[in-house]
Amino acid sequence: MQHNYYKFPLNATALIQNRSIEKSNIEVSIANYIHLIMTTRFGECHFDPSFGSAIWDVDFNNIGSDNKLRTMVLESLIKSLKTYETRLSNIEFDVHIAQEEINLRREKSRIKKGVSISVNGVIKKINEAFSYKEHFFIAPLSY
Repeated sequence: MQHNYYKFPLNATALIQNRSIEKSNIEVSIANYIHLIMTTRFGECHFDPSFGSAIWDVDFNNIGSDNKLRTMVLESLIKSLKTYETRLSNIEFDVHIAQEEINLRREKSRIKKGVSISVNGVIKKINEAFSYKEHFFIAPLSY
């Protein structure tokens, strides 16, 4: 069975006008979906309140320990990706939390928490290795 994977963000105008929509491969489709899960707040999708991740929940949380924050994010990602990204098997996660100094042009330097996330697994359909990396700053969330 042939699957179509569409380029993200979806061109709604082309869709409404019944024009062709840009397509992507399965690797890009999975990466986009993982990004969507990570950047969606629980309850944001009205049809499925459990879709998303805890990254938004810890965004302004003053959790003292980076290890507690790491555990919270990791457990959320494990549950969400195993539930919603069914095209992957043997999923492994790595989450690192670190304080990072950000130099802004007009303002003084700021220190934010950086979250680096790696997701590795196997694409079931083609039995090939898959790797995805994302880096966020939290409080407020930015990527």
